[in-house]
Amino acid sequence: MNQRQIILDTETTGFEHSRADNPDRMIEFAGLEMVNRQFTQNDLHLYIHPERDIPAEATAVHGITLDDLADKPVFADVAQQIFDFLKGAELIIHNAKFDVGFLNAEFARVGLPNIDSVCTVVDTLEMARKRYPGQKNSLDALCTRLGVDRSRRVLHGALIDCELLGGVYLAMTRGQFSLDDAFAADNAVSAGNAAKGALAAPLSAGKLKVQAASEEECAAHENYLDGLDKAAGGRCIYRQSDNPN
Repeated sequence: MNQRQIILDTETTGFEHSRADNPDRMIEFAGLEMVNRQFTQNDLHLYIHPERDIPAEATAVHGITLDDLADKPVFADVAQQIFDFLKGAELIIHNAKFDVGFLNAEFARVGLPNIDSVCTVVDTLEMARKRYPGQKNSLDALCTRLGVDRSRRVLHGALIDCELLGGVYLAMTRGQFSLDDAFAADNAVSAGNAAKGALAAPLSAGKLKVQAASEEECAAHENYLDGLDKAAGGRCIYRQSDNPN
């Protein structure tokens, strides 16, 4: 899997991005790039002047004031940069309807197409609702449930929320990828060795020394499987492959 994934979040002046009179605007954008479930550090983080006021109730959420943005670019000046950064990627967003709505409204003002016409979007809120029905599925709640440290988060901010969401997404999808990826890697190595003739001469079982796992190693293994169970919301693939009897 080589597709670029972007963990994305925004902060805004409010909720009404398409209001005819004085619409709400984006004031912070953050995107963290992942390839093969590894963060690449090829990220984009911008503060943006909204060309309007920031209500006190919005500042109470993210802590950003208009004075903080006095020397920041307006969206028109960074629109192409954001669009080019996102184009072709899979976007990972918590409550995607909100952020995609703001991105599309901002892009429309400068004549760029909707971002969901050039990207695929994964909504982690929808993922969480399916996995944990009837439970709280806010980013804070998911961090607590999945063991993602959110101690540095005092106020909402696009960058810190992206970092937390990255941890949540990896934890929620770990059961889908970790074992399969490991098996695929092992198979690829074995296939490569076989192609080189490394396995041409079969080993004699009588020459192999079997080293049993220690109690500490067994306990560590069980703890790891417990973590997979928690992330998968049930028995992980490894346990499901065991004989239940």
